[in-house]
Amino acid sequence: MQRSLFTIIIALYSTATFAQRQKAISPDLFGIFFEDISYSADGGLYAELIQNRSFEYTGSDHKGWHPMTAWEYTPRGYAYGKLSVETKSPLNENNTHYVVLDIQDVGQEGLGLTNYGFNGIPVKEGEQYDVSLFAALLAGNAIPVTVSIRNRKGDIYGETTFDVTNKNWQQYAAGITVNKSDDSACLVIIAKGTGKLAIDQVSLFPKKTFKDRTNGMRPDLSQAIADLHPKFMRFPGGCLVHGDGIANIYNWKNTIGPLEARVDQRNIWNYHQSAGLGYFEYFQFCEDIGAKPVPILAAGVSCQNSGGTWVIGSTGQKGIPMADMQAYIQDVLDLVEYANGPATSVWGAKRAAAGHPEPFHLQYLGIGNEDKMTPDFEARFTMIYNAVKAKHPEITVIGTAGPSSEGEDYEKGWAIVNKLKVPVVDEHYYNEPEWFLKNNQRYDKYDRKKAKVYIGEYASRGNKFINAISEATYMTSLERNGDVVHMASYAPLLAKKGNTNWNPDLIYFDNTGVYPTVNYYVQQLFSSNSGDVYISDVVTFDRKKDSTLAASVVKDSKTGDVIVKLVNAGATDAKVNVNLKALGALQPKAQVILLKEEGGVPVSVETEFTKSSLTLDALSMQVIRLHKK
Repeated sequence: MQRSLFTIIIALYSTATFAQRQKAISPDLFGIFFEDISYSADGGLYAELIQNRSFEYTGSDHKGWHPMTAWEYTPRGYAYGKLSVETKSPLNENNTHYVVLDIQDVGQEGLGLTNYGFNGIPVKEGEQYDVSLFAALLAGNAIPVTVSIRNRKGDIYGETTFDVTNKNWQQYAAGITVNKSDDSACLVIIAKGTGKLAIDQVSLFPKKTFKDRTNGMRPDLSQAIADLHPKFMRFPGGCLVHGDGIANIYNWKNTIGPLEARVDQRNIWNYHQSAGLGYFEYFQFCEDIGAKPVPILAAGVSCQNSGGTWVIGSTGQKGIPMADMQAYIQDVLDLVEYANGPATSVWGAKRAAAGHPEPFHLQYLGIGNEDKMTPDFEARFTMIYNAVKAKHPEITVIGTAGPSSEGEDYEKGWAIVNKLKVPVVDEHYYNEPEWFLKNNQRYDKYDRKKAKVYIGEYASRGNKFINAISEATYMTSLERNGDVVHMASYAPLLAKKGNTNWNPDLIYFDNTGVYPTVNYYVQQLFSSNSGDVYISDVVTFDRKKDSTLAASVVKDSKTGDVIVKLVNAGATDAKVNVNLKALGALQPKAQVILLKEEGGVPVSVETEFTKSSLTLDALSMQVIRLHKK
């Protein structure tokens, strides 16, 4: 039967109005922000199990620390000798401390040292662990050395032995398979011959790392991050980037190359960073989880809170001397070459030598991190931005608008960005849940002709359900304004229990467990159910009457799916209207994911979805995925 002219006109009208209600939104909207804070790297995501592996800890890292922190002198079976930390003949100029064992009597068992890891070394029965160390024979004949994984009582779970004969530094490596699981094992190195033995760069890695990478990441923690399905990953910070004073500014070049030659340094969060998780590993991890890399570099100035003055607006900021700025700018340009240059280029060759001849496809580069907007900052940021723009116009530079959602630095940061026509600006804010509810329309009013926004750090100051649900209401506004809000990432991402520098966090963990928060599940629901097209006027309710309700509707052009997100942050149930006809021809069955305070984890069901009016439970979020016919 032929369709009537009236029916055709109505169909064409519906198609036209549907198209008018759509707008493209950023395909990179929801990502993650990794900062080495709260032991997120060493003792966390980075799978190394030895703490202070190169004896470089100092009291400036943390009060009371020293080169033997996490280590213990271990004479066994009446062995006699002494241990010293020396710097006379180091492994290299970047790794200056090493241990010397002066073994005068091996006794019954030998003499050595023990490492207790990061409050214990977790091992699993039947798993293999790769152990390595550098050693040099300073005096005596060949010295047999046994490396074992044991419990605190001394019971051996697995071991390996080698002879040290070389008077020069030499690396020794082997695999140890353990015969018992233990959450708090230790690594014991025992010399069984008289003489002098130098030891440095001791390492113990699980054979099974994420994606089986050498020098890789902890699998369970990595998988929790990968399960967020982030579109991008910002790294390595944060305040970590611009550091505590000029000397502490994060230098990406110090974090690549052989592990034993990388430059350890004090972490601004009052501990130590080994640089084992360096720029190569960051880029590789981004690739492994399908996230675009977003490295952040200092804008030529240190953190305004340098020197321990952690108050917003502090003036501890110092600028790199202008005489040194061209060298610093070259470091920035070299990073782009390291990421994207051919394997025949100077820095591309270093990437290839590390095992990745193909480029990492760097698209974004952040310059600065919630800095104090001083003349020193503006001058140096301008120099860096102009240099990158001239040499690499293909790179999208991200500027910064200070540490808050408003105020003097925010206004000045935006003024600098507007003057230079920087394409993206990084906004940061940590506020109470009420702020997120009241500011749902913040980006409705932004000028679409100016810089796009990257909300690089945000959170509602808590891990309770009301915090997560208020963030969910706000994230619907980010989708609605996905034409101007280009990227967003909750912060911080990780925190180790018992070692937190900042709360709240998205994922907590200890040596053996991973504990996602309800905020994590909200982030996951949005990122896993994202779209590239926003559809307006589908869900209606009285926002002026009830600011605790929020909704967004997006379309995934690749699958044709339409995703409806509904959030009720109120204390009572609420009704919303859904104009299903506005969405076109869709299958009646839909996947519905419900997140409620009771239970605290998403629950998914498949159900008929044909109603135009819905009741939303108090303090709840729904994600409804509708499939095209």
